[in-house]
Amino acid sequence: MSDPLNRPTGPTALIAEDEPLLALALQAELRHTWPELTVHPPVGDGLSAVREALRLQPDVVFLDIRMPGQTGIEAAAELAEQWPIGDGNRPFPALVFVTAYDQYAVQAFEAQAVDYVLKPVQRPRLLKTVQRLQALLAQRQPSAPTTGAAEAALLEPALNQLRALLGQQGLDSALPRPGAPAPAAAPLKIIQASLSGAQGQTIRLVPVEEVLYFEAADKYVRVLTAEQEYLIRTPLKELIAQLDPQTFWQIHRGTLVRASAIHTVQRDEAGKLRLNLQGRPEALAVSRLYAHLFKAM
Repeated sequence: MSDPLNRPTGPTALIAEDEPLLALALQAELRHTWPELTVHPPVGDGLSAVREALRLQPDVVFLDIRMPGQTGIEAAAELAEQWPIGDGNRPFPALVFVTAYDQYAVQAFEAQAVDYVLKPVQRPRLLKTVQRLQALLAQRQPSAPTTGAAEAALLEPALNQLRALLGQQGLDSALPRPGAPAPAAAPLKIIQASLSGAQGQTIRLVPVEEVLYFEAADKYVRVLTAEQEYLIRTPLKELIAQLDPQTFWQIHRGTLVRASAIHTVQRDEAGKLRLNLQGRPEALAVSRLYAHLFKAM
């Protein structure tokens, strides 16, 4: 039966690398080490990597760690969040991170059993990666029907790896998890924020104890209390490091919530989680990366 999306019948790969010459070099080496592999035209940034990977559904994605817009790990996390499950979609792709030699990064990848390729690409090392990928893909049986729950279970190991990598200093900003140690410095107590809609003309000192959640929005971070919304320019990554991880839980790449304010958590028919906070009317999405916080669901 023909593929309705007209996809290649053999294994496919997508390369995300912001240096065109390095992308071409990797593509050329893959032709030598894995002739059966179809490599799609490379992309040069994390946002494009997510978009094209969702469109093409390749078997393998090579992600440069340092790219404009998003790091390779951030792009991988977003891809895992958006990857469609069921309805004839392919399994989540195998991830290979491409990095300039950095002993810390290499140790982080090895600790999480994540494959990586060092720049400049060396054929003997790439061959090892190719052999691992071929073995992994051989274990998959695309002809065998799987349920959405089964496919979600297959995605969980990749989510575990990405959670760990996102928490590695030097690869990305630390994303605290419930149970993680509190920051070395005293947690933030007061936030200097602009009143939403006041265009930065009115500054309010907002006690952190009144904040129910933070949400990234373009160049700002929204600060929501039970009765008001404020704006701050501090990036969410920096804000995370100043907050007590026992008090504020990350439930999405751009959302932190006060754990004690969580009222209900609901799972819809598609398996997506949404939660409601005491004192706020809106429902907040919980990403796949942080769904493990609510295992009882």
